[in-house]
Amino acid sequence: MSQYLGPEKCLEKKKKYIMPCLGHFFANPPQFVKGKMQYLYDHEGKKYLDCFAGVSVINCGHCNPEITQKVAKQVQTLQHVCNIYLTEDIYNLAEKLAQVTPGRLQKSFFCSTGTEANEGALLLANIYNGKSELLALRNGLHGRTKLTMNLTGIGMWRTDPNPVGGIHFAPNPYCYRCPMGKKFPECDYACANAVEDIISYATSGNVSAMICETIQGNAGIVVPPKGYFKRLKEILEKHNILLIIDEVQTGFARTGKMFAIENYDVEPDIMTMAKALGNGAPISCFISRSEIADKYTRPGASTLGGNSVSSTAGIAVLDYIEEHNLVEKSRVRGKQLKDGLIALQEKYPFIGDVRGLGLMVGAELINPDKSPAPDKLEFVVETMKDRGFLIGKNGIARNVLAFQPPLVISEENINDLLNNLDDVMSQVK
Repeated sequence: MSQYLGPEKCLEKKKKYIMPCLGHFFANPPQFVKGKMQYLYDHEGKKYLDCFAGVSVINCGHCNPEITQKVAKQVQTLQHVCNIYLTEDIYNLAEKLAQVTPGRLQKSFFCSTGTEANEGALLLANIYNGKSELLALRNGLHGRTKLTMNLTGIGMWRTDPNPVGGIHFAPNPYCYRCPMGKKFPECDYACANAVEDIISYATSGNVSAMICETIQGNAGIVVPPKGYFKRLKEILEKHNILLIIDEVQTGFARTGKMFAIENYDVEPDIMTMAKALGNGAPISCFISRSEIADKYTRPGASTLGGNSVSSTAGIAVLDYIEEHNLVEKSRVRGKQLKDGLIALQEKYPFIGDVRGLGLMVGAELINPDKSPAPDKLEFVVETMKDRGFLIGKNGIARNVLAFQPPLVISEENINDLLNNLDDVMSQVK
């Protein structure tokens, strides 16, 4: 008799004790009980190649021994006293983040989730300039609290029946399905230029900040063209509006750079991070330049933010990324994956677009008329799961295959993934 409940009993308990807003992948979901680097194992011992990394969290691999040993030692030494007391781990981690983040970002505030980091970043911007209106991108996703949910430009995640005012949305840089009906580069960054118009006609001129994901993950791995953020920053600086870059899903070597915004040669005013910083430990952060951060003087705290265990995990993650050159590995393995998907695209016309940076790659599945094909995606994802490959699903219509594996994935793993994808896609009707 198995020591585990099994999927059916897990689903029974989920239905009885968990709020129904929490969904799950797969029509027949496995129960996962073990992880080891790029692999997961279900309750029956079946092995899966994880190509989603817990939604871009496990960048350094499941139960990475170099990280977990340090965390386990810390758990046995000192777990938590709150950041109102002195412990050195939080300061050492903040120092390391100041060294690896772009530009002049220097001072950090630690919390536990990406939502909390984004909420804090928005508060910091308002404190700094005394303004209140906010800008965001259509199809962005920034969290589940009231403010971050209202800055989310995806209808399925906007469950607040009483929306917050003073928020304005700009067209997102989704070149495959341009919201403005244009083509790049002839468009001359029309989606960025639209921000100027929105500031002029939709706001009162009291705009504090604009928040953007560098790559829109939940929207379908939407990757802006190279010069997009430079044009956007020029417009925002003209109106004294801060740029908040949300790196919750894209940070920590995911895109072939330590942070995705480095691919665009732009320095954020404030940047947020979470997910991969703890490699499974709950930790997040927002970081800013000194002149902005130093305006936050009234009392503020996050009870669990940056405690000794999560800070130890963060330091161990940064050390592992550097020592094992995960930035370069992400770039090389990402190119292998993207090239392989482009080759499949030439073979299967229902792959409408392949896009991504590093090991954050999306393949959009379409019908002959270019309309989204979520039914095709469901078949591919379910069949690949049965073969032992876990692929994410993103996009507004949930028609984008999302590949965000642990950055320790091997060349052989990716070849195996592509070969199986080829076989499964040959069965798509």
